[in-house]
Amino acid sequence: MTLDKARELIQTQLSFGSGYNRNSVRILLAEVQREHGQGATDQLIREFELESKFDLPPGTDFSNVM
Repeated sequence: MTLDKARELIQTQLSFGSGYNRNSVRILLAEVQREHGQGATDQLIREFELESKFDLPPGTDFSNVM
């Protein structure tokens, strides 16, 4: 998955804003982490303020998600 596609999908999930969407974002971040590394994952977390919106702080390891 490209980072642009991940941004698009995260934005869609944020527009719904429920707990189910939090899980979807976690799965997306897990894929980003596998393909692009922790730095890219942390960048998306900061960019979309996922710590305040879904309690997903930078540095979170998503390797066990899925």
